[in-house]
Amino acid sequence: MTGLTSFPTIETAVRRKHPWRWVAAAVVAVLLAQLVQFLIINPGFGWDTVWSYVRAESVIKGLGTTLWLTVIAMVIGIVIGILLAVARISQNPLLRAVSGAYIWFFRGTPTLIQLIFFYNLSALLPQLSLGIPFGPAFLQVDTNDVITPLLAAILGLGLNEGAYMAEIIRGGLLSVDNGQREAGQSLGMKGSRVLRRVILPQAMRFIVPPTGNQVISMVKATSLVSVIALSDLLYTVQAIYNRTFETIPMLIVACIWYLVITSVLYVGQSFIERHYGRSARRTTGSFWNFLKIRPTPAPSAGAASLGKEEL
Repeated sequence: MTGLTSFPTIETAVRRKHPWRWVAAAVVAVLLAQLVQFLIINPGFGWDTVWSYVRAESVIKGLGTTLWLTVIAMVIGIVIGILLAVARISQNPLLRAVSGAYIWFFRGTPTLIQLIFFYNLSALLPQLSLGIPFGPAFLQVDTNDVITPLLAAILGLGLNEGAYMAEIIRGGLLSVDNGQREAGQSLGMKGSRVLRRVILPQAMRFIVPPTGNQVISMVKATSLVSVIALSDLLYTVQAIYNRTFETIPMLIVACIWYLVITSVLYVGQSFIERHYGRSARRTTGSFWNFLKIRPTPAPSAGAASLGKEEL
């Protein structure tokens, strides 16, 4: 028909609506090209030094210390976190107060200060003793013989991580409906078994993602132990560049390994989240799925009328 105004198609409207996309893409391309040029041309990066030290024996040994310390600190943090989270939601006011004070202290003070405090514990307690309070001691040892840099790092990182894991686990436990707990108790389950077999499996999909983030943060937090002379990855590269004066290349070596570790952890976290997300999308009534019980379906209208006729 003549005289009618032709309207642009949706594709044309969208193309006209975002003209700045091409401008943004051009700006990003220029900045990326400048970054690549800066990385390649600038001799201060010392890429030859980076590639020669990235697989050095001392660096790999420091990397192993970092990974081992991460695992130990996270295990301690998760165990303490579970205990504190259960205490925080318990009916006992004393347990709630103690767990709340623990979380308040370790979350309210920097991790670096806690590491230095444990490392210098001998200034406060020259000797560690085991015995009767205000009575004789059965065992006494020098604090410096017990609190080594490794133990100070484990205590500082593990106890601090326990406070954060407690809040993560408590949030996951509170995300499960109270009806699940009541249903388990109605079947004669004890509180501990309800928590272990009913509540925790459902809370895992809320606990796993932030726990994965905490693991990644712990890998990077282990670099703090370099201040107490523990030979982790950062301390190792510091010792090298203090000798060779090649600071930037050695810091790049540390960054490469930290990026490799965190990238692997990112991939593992995504698979775990996908696993628990798939379990959350299963049929309704996860508690009934756990018990392998299916609620009896309601009779249809036809079946109900047939039953009435037979009567």
